[in-house]
Amino acid sequence: MWQYAINLLRTCLRGGLWVLPKINQMMYIQTESEEDSEPVTLRSRVADSDDHNIYIEIPLNEKNRRLYRASVGERLQVYYFTQDGVKHLFESSVQGFRKESVSLVAIRKPDPEQITKDQRRSYLRVETNLEIAVKIGDKMRFVAVTEDLGGGGASFLCERKWPIVPNVVIGCWLLLSYRGGSVAHAKFEGEVVRVLPVEPDKHLVMLRFADITESDQQKIIRYCFERQLDLRRD
Repeated sequence: MWQYAINLLRTCLRGGLWVLPKINQMMYIQTESEEDSEPVTLRSRVADSDDHNIYIEIPLNEKNRRLYRASVGERLQVYYFTQDGVKHLFESSVQGFRKESVSLVAIRKPDPEQITKDQRRSYLRVETNLEIAVKIGDKMRFVAVTEDLGGGGASFLCERKWPIVPNVVIGCWLLLSYRGGSVAHAKFEGEVVRVLPVEPDKHLVMLRFADITESDQQKIIRYCFERQLDLRRD
C-alpha cells in the first residue's frame, strides 16, 4: 500500500497524472484468440474496484458478438478514454471472478507508473453519414446528415435557410447503429465552430461538444471505432 502511494506521488510530481476508469465507464481489451491466435478486441464496463483489482462485466467479443470466457492468469492489454479524450493504456491480467447479481471478472489494477497516455490525437474521427436531429432555440428543428463524427465533435450538411452561425450553441440528437443490429441514442449540445458554404443551397456546419454526458460520449467513441474497422475492410 505504501509503495502504491509513493508511485502515485512520483507520477504526479512528474506531471503525469493518470486517471483510472470510473464505475460504469467503457473499457476496451485486447487479448489472443484461442482459435486463430489473432488479436481480439473485447468490450466491457467497469462495475467496481478495490485497492488491488478492477471488476468488470463479462467482456463481449466485438467480432462475433459473443461473451468472452477469460481464464485466471490470462494477460490483457487494456485501454480507455477519459472525458477529455486522452487514451490511457495499461497491461493487466485476470485475477479471478466474483459472483453477485451478475458475474464479474477481476483484473489487476495497475500501479501509476504502469499507465501510459497517448495524446497524439484527442479523438478518433471518422467519415460517416448519420441522421442528426438539430434544435435551434425552443421552436426551430430540422434533420440533417453528418459528414464526420468523433468523440469531441461532429460536422453535418444542412440547408442554408437555417440560421446557424459560429459560436451559437445548438441541441443535437444522434442515432447510432452498431454491429449486430443494436442501436443507441446520443444527445448533446454543440457549439458551432465554423460554417462553410459547400453547395448552392447547403452549408457545412462544424461543431464541438459543449455539453455531453460521459455515457453518451462513450457511445459515440464506440461507434467511431467500429466505423473505422469497417472502413479499413472496404
